[in-house]
Amino acid sequence: MKVSVIGTGYVGLVTGTIFAELGHDALCIDSDGRKIDALEAGRIPIYEPGLDALIALNRKAGKLRFGRSIGEAMKHGQVVFICVGTPPLPSGAPDLSAIDAVSREIAKHLTEYRVIVEKSTVPVQTGEKVRVAIAKYAKAGAEFDVVSNPEFLREGSAVQDALNPDRVVVGAESDRARALMLELYEPFRNRTILTDIKSAELIKHASNSFLALKISFINAVANICELSGADVTQVARGMGLDSRIGAAFLNAGIGYGGSCFPKDVDAFVDISSRLGYDFHLLREVQRINQDQRDRFLKKIEAELWVVRGKKIGVWGLSFKPNTDDIRESPAIRICAALRDAGARVSAYDPKGAERAKEVLAGIEFADSAMAAVEGADCLAVCTEWDEFRKADMDKVKAAMAHPTVIDGRNIWDPAEMEKKGFTYRSVGRGAAGGPA
Repeated sequence: MKVSVIGTGYVGLVTGTIFAELGHDALCIDSDGRKIDALEAGRIPIYEPGLDALIALNRKAGKLRFGRSIGEAMKHGQVVFICVGTPPLPSGAPDLSAIDAVSREIAKHLTEYRVIVEKSTVPVQTGEKVRVAIAKYAKAGAEFDVVSNPEFLREGSAVQDALNPDRVVVGAESDRARALMLELYEPFRNRTILTDIKSAELIKHASNSFLALKISFINAVANICELSGADVTQVARGMGLDSRIGAAFLNAGIGYGGSCFPKDVDAFVDISSRLGYDFHLLREVQRINQDQRDRFLKKIEAELWVVRGKKIGVWGLSFKPNTDDIRESPAIRICAALRDAGARVSAYDPKGAERAKEVLAGIEFADSAMAAVEGADCLAVCTEWDEFRKADMDKVKAAMAHPTVIDGRNIWDPAEMEKKGFTYRSVGRGAAGGPA
């Protein structure tokens, strides 16, 4: 099947590539000519394990191409995916101006039946507005259907997620659109859920908000563990073995970040408010998430007494390992807070440093994990990259001015770190990690 994808950001680029890998004829377009030039030259604008190889393979096979205009996309694809950004406004509501602009441009080039799919994360009732916008600007009698097909990609494992999805959600109102979407997703037919459009739109926000809730819940439990002397890793293990709960997203730390959870929780709170419901539960999820960063900073301050003038090595800038995405990363805000408190911050990340340089001034960017801790009074661990887990901590201790580690991701065993001579504090492991 011929498929067009409008937008070559994270979701669009992965979506188009995976459809090509599944055997479809995929065209990805973007209004940013520089981005298309880079893609055609084989330069991938994001770091996602395995994506560059799949793009190269499918371009060589002629199944994946890039273009610059919505006219091209409408001419090519029977199914046209909208994968443009919906960044948050100051209110927390998503900015839908790009969705609106694309919808109007689609209408101008609508000459034969097309299925228009909203893949971007959007509020409930957006599909209805897209349909109205296209109908208003298209020629009389133009045939089309609007479908909601939310994405559930995890950065760092997006390729595998797309090739082995837990579920494919298709919200459609016509049999014709459903039939085309089922054909498109034929390899995953037994995992495809058919719903109405509004339910599909809500599934995305409800899913991400629930996962954010799990993270904030275990972080709240971690704070109780610190105060009582319990170990949150043992508590989480005991909880996770309950099949009704599950172990995923029960890792205590410094809170969630990235391009999805913060934005989607904010948007769901805003959507609910606009519909007349105050989602108090999600407001508390937001508060706990911010509180975790503040508590982490207080742990650093408690060990250093005076932060000003001290060198603090920071390991990790991306919001999670295996990605270069720093959007809403707790690490970025922690680095900025330490800098503002007068600390000399030396940060290292295997993939996220270049993006961090665009938003973080006044700190040092080390070219290795060891360089970041050379002469440091404290090491703050903000992202659980495997490289950090495997670090030679004896060498780290020798390089530091004082062997103090504040571990925001519970990478190491507290007892082992203390045996090595570190002052070690982690999250929710009060007995060995010290009080809150």
